[in-house]
Amino acid sequence: MENMDSTADDRPRPARDARVPGGVVVTASAVAAAVGAGELVAAVVAPGSSPFGAVGDAVVRLAPPWAVEFGKSLTVPGLAAGVADKLALQLGIAGLLLAAAVIGGLGARRRPVIGAVVVGLLGVLGLAAAATSPVFRPPQLLAPAAALGVGLATLGWLNRRGRPPEGGPKPGGAKPGGPKPGGAGWRGVRRRTLLRWSAGVGLAAAGTAVAGPASVRAVVGADAFGRLFGSRADPAARALAARLAAARPATPIPPGADFAAAGTPPFLTPNPDFYRIDTALRVPALSATDWSLRVHGMVERELRLDYRQLLARPLVDRPITLTCVSNEVNGPLISTAVFTGVELAPLLREAGPRPGADQLLSTSVDGWTAGTPMDVLLEPGRGALLAVAMNGEPLPAEHGYPARMVVPGLYGFVSATKWLTDLELTTFADRRAYWLDRGWARAAPIKTQSRIDRPRGFQVIPAGPLTAAGIAWAQPHGIAGVEVRLDDGPWRPATLSAEVGGHTWRMWRADLGVAPGSHFISCRATDRRGLRQPAEPAPPIPDGAQGWPVINFTAR
Repeated sequence: MENMDSTADDRPRPARDARVPGGVVVTASAVAAAVGAGELVAAVVAPGSSPFGAVGDAVVRLAPPWAVEFGKSLTVPGLAAGVADKLALQLGIAGLLLAAAVIGGLGARRRPVIGAVVVGLLGVLGLAAAATSPVFRPPQLLAPAAALGVGLATLGWLNRRGRPPEGGPKPGGAKPGGPKPGGAGWRGVRRRTLLRWSAGVGLAAAGTAVAGPASVRAVVGADAFGRLFGSRADPAARALAARLAAARPATPIPPGADFAAAGTPPFLTPNPDFYRIDTALRVPALSATDWSLRVHGMVERELRLDYRQLLARPLVDRPITLTCVSNEVNGPLISTAVFTGVELAPLLREAGPRPGADQLLSTSVDGWTAGTPMDVLLEPGRGALLAVAMNGEPLPAEHGYPARMVVPGLYGFVSATKWLTDLELTTFADRRAYWLDRGWARAAPIKTQSRIDRPRGFQVIPAGPLTAAGIAWAQPHGIAGVEVRLDDGPWRPATLSAEVGGHTWRMWRADLGVAPGSHFISCRATDRRGLRQPAEPAPPIPDGAQGWPVINFTAR
């Protein structure tokens, strides 16, 4: 038995098939090279044509409503509300690309053509996603075509480097006197060398995908980069910033407008913290220098404004709270800013609406549409804006630079179009906006709501005095009162912050005393029309959530 074991141990082992790990690494490297090439070409030719981004945009367009709502509910600490869904989608697409590469590489163990098929199918998917974009232009095919070509070329090159020559040794063995098993033998290339080449290609491609835009910026200069990639270096943005600095101060916010010391948000939300909900996986890159707005449809006079002409009109400052229709009860999708812009109602009257025009269909540069009721836009005191600035700064790119719509009192899906390029006066019977086709309501006035910010859900606090605090909103009518209840006790009025206006939220606080044990706190708001926040719960779809917020906590 000992001799048999010794003989077995001394027996030469067959060389490991380099295609087993190599096929996976080679295919993954080819996919990475394709992504990197697509990103680089997109940065040079058309930033919106990235195949990675085009696939993500297609997923957003085709996703069922429940999936979209699930994405909106995701949160990541440190990120503004409404951003986590985009991060999750990008990570998900990257994971699927990696999984496809692994599957193709494993299949290439037996049939190398499978790796080429996988890379080719991924390339065709990128081309199809770009071609079916609602704002498709032929140059947008260049980036996915480059990705497809580079992916297949990289796969072929790496496979040729690792393929044994005709009549040469097979990966599983070696000729007498030739390279030892497990060593060289694929055109004299060691398996480790092949894997290093593949890994190098993959890392270089990943670096290109990430650093491609930065490289272009270094080559073409900051101003040209700004025209390609957005507002940060846009000369028009700098001119607007100078004008805002020289103009009258923004609308002053009265002292006592928030109870931030008691746990509420600050009255004005800093731009980086303002919630973001939109369908753009990648922020559209617009230059105000090239931007224009068309007002047409059922009008007496079609209008076209460039950015300079827009800014030549009187600018107004207006504190406005925006609320997303997807905001759950006690949710985070609400923020407030001082928006600066041009009054929309006079512009529409200048165009001359024709009888019967009951909808303003606004279109974003990425093809997204919203339908806003004309009677709301023309309502005296409504104060709808074509906004160009936010909290004293030009609109951040992610919030609609160079211009967006802001309509107080309506949920954003029917009113808050970012990256605005087109306004068409039409009818609801003739044109259907993006979310209307996905089951949401046509009319979407903001509901009277409130939120509890302190205590937090399931927080453990000391027993004794407790200052509960939160916010309430009922745009454009304003909040008249908030009531708070501890456990099943009586409702008691809360103290309200100084009122800024009906277009904004209002803070509340209430001093309570809690005994040791588990408790819950609830609140309800009443607006200036006398309408109280309803107790009956309702989901966000189709026209906004409702119900009393309730927070459970423990006192010790």
